[in-house]
Formats: sequence, structure tokens, C-alpha cells
Amino acid sequence: MASLLGVSLLARTAITADVMALTMYVVLGLDMSYTAAGGVAAALTTGLALGGPLLGRMIDRRGLRTVLLVTVVVQAVFWLTVPILPYRALLGAAFAAGLLMVPVQPVTRQAIAATTTAGQRRAAFALESVQGELSYMVGPAVVVLCAAKVSPHVVAWGLGAAIVAGGTGIALLDPPLRAEDEADADAAGRPPRREWLGVGMVAVLTMAFGTTTLLSGVDLAIVAALEEAGQVSWAALVVAVLGGASVAGGLIYGALSRSLPTWSLLGLLGLLTIPAGLAHDWHWLCVAVVGTGLLTAPTLSAVADAVSRLAPAGVRGEATGLQSSAQSAGFALGAPVVGMAIDVSVPAGGFAAAGLAGLAAALTGFLLSLRRPSSRPPASAHRESARRTDATHVH
Repeated sequence: MASLLGVSLLARTAITADVMALTMYVVLGLDMSYTAAGGVAAALTTGLALGGPLLGRMIDRRGLRTVLLVTVVVQAVFWLTVPILPYRALLGAAFAAGLLMVPVQPVTRQAIAATTTAGQRRAAFALESVQGELSYMVGPAVVVLCAAKVSPHVVAWGLGAAIVAGGTGIALLDPPLRAEDEADADAAGRPPRREWLGVGMVAVLTMAFGTTTLLSGVDLAIVAALEEAGQVSWAALVVAVLGGASVAGGLIYGALSRSLPTWSLLGLLGLLTIPAGLAHDWHWLCVAVVGTGLLTAPTLSAVADAVSRLAPAGVRGEATGLQSSAQSAGFALGAPVVGMAIDVSVPAGGFAAAGLAGLAAALTGFLLSLRRPSSRPPASAHRESARRTDATHVH
């Protein structure tokens, strides 16, 4: 697990900075507008959202190394050719690169589910969420710094090399995606979607979407609030405090002996986000975002844990891919929704909109969980029980 988390951290740090790297290339390398850069970012993000379930299904059917080989080759070709592609070609290539991005997060989550016991899983997923926070804190900042010092072409090549190195490292590690008692999952066949993509899974995916909608909106609200106060230069510090609090929250949550329902964590996250809009300078905003940060990693880890428990082994790749797609969609939607709220009101309205989005998703998840039918043993368990009963009657 330590080796896997180390290698995946390299790839995740690069992947979290891919949008920033393409933005810097379009603006600085092609000398085009930020609107044009946003088009490339949107193409990549759309590909990421659509590619999660596709790659997960391929992993379930073809195996991990086959999928990693395909995606690593695609990423190597894309990032090598970025500096020579005209803008229109770059749009299509960015969508393809997003569609076939190296599936670092889903693979890491599947490996955690396969190699940890039930008692260890919450702590492991909390550590994975902390890893994600670290990657978001480091990746984009490094890209911006490097783009200011060297050519954006070199930044694109370096980012691609990091993604390829991370994907290759995971392929060499070849972590198990099935526990020992799940070895016969492939032989038993894939369960139909209606058996596992039910009310419970839809509730978790809704909360995954709501969590990232909130988080992407908070980043924009921080910038808007500080711009109104004439202190926008302090935005990086506030975001760093938010990330640091999230790392601390993830470590604390992983060390606890008991877990909380996902909907309650997301509801608290939403409630603590809304009052942050009352802060009117960077000092108080640093204090106000601590509550949001402390609950960020725990909520993300609870979502990942719930998906791993609800998904049968034979479709775990597709389920974790759906989780990644839901979170990508939330990241893509959060900033526009919160930006609209800021435009029609005040920056504090951005925090309110982000928090209310989280609360709405938590309430939806809670209501759907109430409708979730009681768990039933799988058909194989019924057959095994019947065989034992028949054998008892015979004897």
C-alpha cells in the first residue's frame, strides 16, 4: 500500500495540474484568450467525466495492465504533441486525452478495497483523500511557477512525463484489485447493473457530486471575497489554509474508532461553509475556512468507502469510475453555479450557494438511503444455503 500511494501521488499531482498546464499553454504559448483556454479545459474535463465508467469497465473485463498500457501510450502521445497542435486539433486531442486518462484514483481505491480489512478500510480511504488534498495543493502551484520561469511547452512535456511515469509505476506494481475471497468474481460473471446500481449507490454518487460541487465553488468564492476586500493577493494563503485543514481532518478522521454516515459529514460540511461568507478580510477568512477544510477529506473518504462497500467485486472498476465521473461533473459545475450566485448577489452569496449545494446533496442522499431496501444475500449464497439444507435432509 505504501508503494502504491507513493507512485499514485506522483501521477495524481500531475493530473490535478493538467487543466492549469493546458491553460498556461493556450494563453502563453498560443497567445490566445482565457476563453479559448477554457474551451480546452472543458474538453479535457468532459472527457474525464465520460471516461471514468468506460475505463472502469475495461479494467473489470480486460485487467489492469492492459488498460494502463493503453492509457499511458495515449498520454505520452498527447503531451508530446501538445506544442505542435493547432487550437482546433488541441480541442479534440484534449477530449481524447481526458477520455483515456490514466485511471490513478479508481485503481488506488479498488486496491484499497481489495487489500485492507473492514476495520482498516476507513483509515486507508482517509489517507487516500489526504493524498488527493496534497496533490491539489502542490500540482497547480508547481505548474504556474514553472510556466512563469520556463516555456509552457516544457511544462507540458514535464507534466506528461510525470503522468506516464506514474502510470508505468502502477503497472509495474500491479496491485491486486480483488481480495482473496473475491477471486471467483470473474468466473461468476458480472452482475447486472440493476443489482448494484440501485438506490444506495445513486445516493452515494449524488453525494460525491455534491461534495465536489461545494469544493470547486468555495475556491471561487474565496477569490471573489478577497477581490471585493482588495486583498486578492492573499487568496493563495487562504486556499493553503483550507488544504492544510483538510489534511489534518483526514488524518484525524482516519484515526477515529467510529465513522459517521456520509450524508451527515456532507451536511456538516455544507453548514460550516455558509458562514464563511461573513468574513471580510483574509485574516478572518483563514479562520472561517478551517471548518470546511476539516470536513473535506473525511467526506471524500466516506464517499469512497461507501462505493467500495456497495459495489460487487466484479463491477468495482465501473463503480469507482462512476464515482470519479460524478466528482468530475461536480468540479465542472460548481464554479459556474457559484459564480452566477456571486454575480447576482455578493461574494458571501458564493459561500451560501456552495454550502446549500452540499446540503441539498446530503439531504438527497439521506432521503434515498431511507428508501434503500434491506440487504439480501446474493443468489450464490441462496444456492449454497439450499444445498446445505438439502444435504441435511438427505443425511
